[in-house]
Amino acid sequence: MSDFDDDEYESFDLGSSRARGRTGTGTDARSTDEDLSDSDDLDLDDVDDSDDDDDDDFDDDDDDDYDDDDLEDATDDEIDFVVAAYREDGQAVAQGLRKDLANDLEELIDELRRYPGDGGTLGFVSLTQSVFVITRVRGKLVQVLLSDGGAGDEWPIARDVADFHGIPVPDNDEPLGDLDLLTDLGIGSFELEAISSDLDETSEDLVYQIVDKLKIGSEFRRVVQSTFR
Repeated sequence: MSDFDDDEYESFDLGSSRARGRTGTGTDARSTDEDLSDSDDLDLDDVDDSDDDDDDDFDDDDDDDYDDDDLEDATDDEIDFVVAAYREDGQAVAQGLRKDLANDLEELIDELRRYPGDGGTLGFVSLTQSVFVITRVRGKLVQVLLSDGGAGDEWPIARDVADFHGIPVPDNDEPLGDLDLLTDLGIGSFELEAISSDLDETSEDLVYQIVDKLKIGSEFRRVVQSTFR
């Protein structure tokens, strides 16, 4: 685990109180009512049981609506990176993940649950420099954002995001999902939507903008360079 200066990563506080932001195309953000302190670890027992369990989002009906069999998995060359970021004992950590997780949202969620994040774990996936997925897992609470809703017709994990939120794949390139998933970390829904909708930048560069704002940019880049280049 890499060491980080406290002042460099002070905003990457997965345990701070969350403000509710608006979501992307046709989705409702999942939220909990617990108050989180700046320094204490997230108490997963405080997560409201009324929140939808992510497993329920992958129900049989959704499986009938969305068939990934017609979509080919992204190849190794098409996967820019799959990276987890979390805090352990107050220290921020970035960790490269298996590339095959870039093709299955449910498996990615299961993998993120394994990490000992004080306040949950973030997962970042970028494909062909054109689309990214951000997943945040905190106990039973799961939030997911896809930068380009129309990518659901191209990539299995993008289709999974639409499936997760229970909506059809849109015919536009607007962000789809929980735009408020980073609000408590200092990136509000409007700002995250603006970043996600920027068609002039690659998806990798857009993710770098996000992790820079979370004060984990240098470590994130180091993991990408050492694991995926």
